[in-house]
Amino acid sequence: MIVIANNLIQLLVILLLAPMVDGIIKKCKSLSQKRQGSPVLQMYYDLFKLIRKESVVSDTASWIYKATPYIVFSTAAVGALLVPISTLMPSVQFSGDIILLFSLLALGRFFMCLAALDTGSTFGGMGSSREALISSLIEPSILLSIFTIGLIADSTSIHQMMRAMTEVGNPFLHPVYILTFLAMLIIILAETSRIPVDDPATHLELTMVHEAMLLEYSGRHLALMEYGAAVKQLILMTLVANLFLPMDQLIPFAGEGAFILSIALYAVRVIFLSVVIAITEISTVKFRFFSIPNLAALSFILSFLGFLQYFVLGR
Repeated sequence: MIVIANNLIQLLVILLLAPMVDGIIKKCKSLSQKRQGSPVLQMYYDLFKLIRKESVVSDTASWIYKATPYIVFSTAAVGALLVPISTLMPSVQFSGDIILLFSLLALGRFFMCLAALDTGSTFGGMGSSREALISSLIEPSILLSIFTIGLIADSTSIHQMMRAMTEVGNPFLHPVYILTFLAMLIIILAETSRIPVDDPATHLELTMVHEAMLLEYSGRHLALMEYGAAVKQLILMTLVANLFLPMDQLIPFAGEGAFILSIALYAVRVIFLSVVIAITEISTVKFRFFSIPNLAALSFILSFLGFLQYFVLGR
């Protein structure tokens, strides 16, 4: 019962925080442009408005188009159960769960690409083909990064990886963690379709990737797609925050107070990463599409150098 309760708490925390992360990033970008911008809670309002509206479905759409929003959101929600927000709470853990996590996220992306092709939209086909190319380019970096951390933890269980990182102390004193951390930041930008890979705020015809696949969606279907994307973004940020910025070992006491403080520290780290992502988007521009492979290559080089450093320097 304790494990089930912890899983429910973990799922609720991620589902409730996910829209706010997007709002923090947009707010930071607005302040950098000396604009007031939308409120941090704007995505909550948008989701509430969209979920009350009916969806308009094309006559040419099949069951794939209708089922994809539920698949995308469900895969993200199940993935949220696999990434612990704290090492102090026992949750679902088994060997290889990090591989299952990225497989679930890939499944949601696969159906999103199929749905974009299902309606016969030109923009949908363009967006799905670009999304497939970007994901295939960034996939080797993901696998190499997680296997490097798995070697350090002697496990591919996310919980065991997090526990191993809390015993390290300050990860950024070791080259392996620095290189892998930089690779994971690029992976987050690519997987969540953010600048410089994609601009989630654009609707320009020739530059859309993620937005091009959502053009045919409306109402509650669009709400589920947007919500699923926000949850996926927070899952990746949670993974980076707990692996490379561990703080649970700093809590000097135990009990319920330690558990509450651990969740508060988790929220602080997520906000910090949101600001880092916002600063990255502010400091750069969207790359030309044919320059994205160079960014994916940089991510792979960083993760591969971290992998080699593990054997050179050890743990």
